Amino acid sequence: MTDYLFPPPEVKSIPVEGEAAKYPVNRIFCVGRNYAAHAAEMGMEVDSEAPFYFTKSTFAVLPSGETLPYPPGTENFHYEMELVVAIGEPVFRGSRDEAERAIYAYGCGLDMTRRDLQQEAREKERPWDLGKDVEGSAVLAPLTKAVDFGTPGKQRIHLELNGEVKQDAHLSDLIHSCVDVVMDLSTFYHLQPGDVILTGTPAGVGPVVAGDKLTGGIDGLAPIALTIGQPE
Repeated sequence: MTDYLFPPPEVKSIPVEGEAAKYPVNRIFCVGRNYAAHAAEMGMEVDSEAPFYFTKSTFAVLPSGETLPYPPGTENFHYEMELVVAIGEPVFRGSRDEAERAIYAYGCGLDMTRRDLQQEAREKERPWDLGKDVEGSAVLAPLTKAVDFGTPGKQRIHLELNGEVKQDAHLSDLIHSCVDVVMDLSTFYHLQPGDVILTGTPAGVGPVVAGDKLTGGIDGLAPIALTIGQPE
């Protein structure tokens, strides 16, 4: 038995529909600007050649239904509703068939973003970490196995802020499909079970304040919810 100087971090996990065991989260990859309308609202051009990525630490994982305190260092905290892909078997430099087989499940997710810090970093050509890798900013709903969900396509993806629809699109609007993303990402990383990918957000992102309630969903998947709490 190994002794540690202090307790190691707890394993973050996500419930899986129909399973007693939970899905342990390993790494969190996120796809940037994967919907054309969102890229346009951010004042950026679509890069259809290949997806690009940023990452979040497991400290960002927060279960759906929780309250997230409004984070420090920002005055412009944004929601982004996303389809989550959960990897279920190793894949490295995978073919299309291998990438498809590696997708274990899908889920709803929120990529909460300190937008002002992200934009400031972008303007200075610096990394986005302070804007994106925020504690509690990867909100994850229970997963649905890929075999039960089917192929992403015509399903509606939506988000409501205090009951008002703010984001409303379809998964067919994704520039880079889930399988394409897994194929591409596997050329850079040895993807492993436990790795999750947030695949990008539709247009309609915007700010939240303390007391706001976010709800969202994707047809065929467990819905997601988040309350914004007072700053700590």
